[in-house]
Amino acid sequence: MENFSVALPLTGEYLTTVRLTVGGLCSLVGFDVDLAEDYKVCVTESLLILKRNGYTRAELCFTVSDALSCTVCGKEKTGVKEESMEDEISRALLSALLGKVEFAQDDDGNVQKIVFEG
Repeated sequence: MENFSVALPLTGEYLTTVRLTVGGLCSLVGFDVDLAEDYKVCVTESLLILKRNGYTRAELCFTVSDALSCTVCGKEKTGVKEESMEDEISRALLSALLGKVEFAQDDDGNVQKIVFEG
């Protein structure tokens, strides 16, 4: 079992880098192309949820073994929460693509951490 983590600002130019990194990790555990794409979508959607909940940075922690687990945590909550239905859509997408997804909230009731496994 190996651990891999990365911290990044929640800006658009870093999302492509994260998707490439996640694709490499999916390859390490032997995901097929479709599952790897689903996993990349879930990581991206998780980062967008955190951004919409007022976080300006995130930390992704992956555990690579027979499966690939991911914890996405919001850091540096200095932004303003966006009120929209997009979080509902992102949550539904995560659940549909991966099944079991856990959401943890901060003291203000905003999503702070998302955990899932593929």
